[in-house]
Amino acid sequence: MANASTDTIAGKTRAGLSREEALTQYHTLELPSPSEEHWRFTDISGFDPDAYAVAEAAEVARPDSMLDLDTAGTAFAGEGGIEIVSAPDGVTFEPLQDHELLGSLVGVSDKLSAQNAALWRNGLLVRVPKGVELDKPLYARVSNSASGGALFWRLLVIAEELSRITVIEEYASDSPALAGYTNAAVELFVGAAAKLEYVSIQNLSTETWHFASHRARVDRDAELDWVAGGFGSRKGKVWIQNDLVGSGATSRVTGAYFADGSQHLDYDTFQRHDARNTTSDFAFKGALRDTARAVWRGMIRVEPDAQRTNAYQENRNLLLSKRAGADSIPGLEIMANDVRCTHGATNSPVDRDELFYCMSRGLTRGEAERLIVRGFFQDILDRIEFPPVRAAVAQALEARIPKA
Repeated sequence: MANASTDTIAGKTRAGLSREEALTQYHTLELPSPSEEHWRFTDISGFDPDAYAVAEAAEVARPDSMLDLDTAGTAFAGEGGIEIVSAPDGVTFEPLQDHELLGSLVGVSDKLSAQNAALWRNGLLVRVPKGVELDKPLYARVSNSASGGALFWRLLVIAEELSRITVIEEYASDSPALAGYTNAAVELFVGAAAKLEYVSIQNLSTETWHFASHRARVDRDAELDWVAGGFGSRKGKVWIQNDLVGSGATSRVTGAYFADGSQHLDYDTFQRHDARNTTSDFAFKGALRDTARAVWRGMIRVEPDAQRTNAYQENRNLLLSKRAGADSIPGLEIMANDVRCTHGATNSPVDRDELFYCMSRGLTRGEAERLIVRGFFQDILDRIEFPPVRAAVAQALEARIPKA
């Protein structure tokens, strides 16, 4: 999947293709390779998307959730379809069909995004009318339940002017050992002076390939608060892009991930400022064990008319073993002259003095590592406003550290 960084740099993205045209593009294009800059550290040459079939499940699975939620609306989706369990009055919360905004943010840019555009069958439309505020979240559970199955998913969220909503999306596998392939596209529209809290938690099995493109358009004086959690999957790539197109628009993206075994997580983020007085704040932290690897690429782009931009990005990685590794590539493209843009990136092992200090006080190595990991992620957890999500992310992070 791709984001507007490829729109701007390479001009590749095409929206509005028919399914037949997208399928032709899919068969024509090659898989991305490490010879392409955005795939330099993520080699997917061992992945064959044609080896995974779209399953015809008899019913939509409901695997256990890592979230404990009281919701205004709930939906379960899988290979077999989508089931709306509950929906609030006055808000559109229904299966996604054709829509005038569909594909206007996430178009066709490579083989994987073309496959999603051609083959997706299940999706969710969320539209909140002007001035409507929901005090409970809307929740969608997207699960892969068939071994060797492919799941193509789309989410379209439209928060109209002065509305306020929370949308939580959770990706999961029906079994910890299930081998599969998920391919998702998410488009978020935040109207003038609206606020959208969007949470995307990925907890797929470690035998699942996962590719996703998430892109948001934030209008005048609107606010987007985004949480991205990555704990599962085998390998893949997640694109995250915010387009700040209205004066006074604000976006904040908080990312937390933990990988172990031979997992490989790749986040490609893009902050595009296209209007005056806009603010973006991207902060990603990850912990890695065994031979796991993480890739984070960040780009802040400030267009010529986006004066008085304030943008920040950071990526910090904690390496819990000698063979774990991370690649951080921050970047700036600034065409305006009255801006404040900063970035930072670090990759570091557990501090031996901190570990020694904790263990000298009677803690086991596992207990000491959990304490250090908790401290490492605390500022990220503090950024998560929704308490059940904050608690679930903290629990998922600590659960990955061995107790011994």
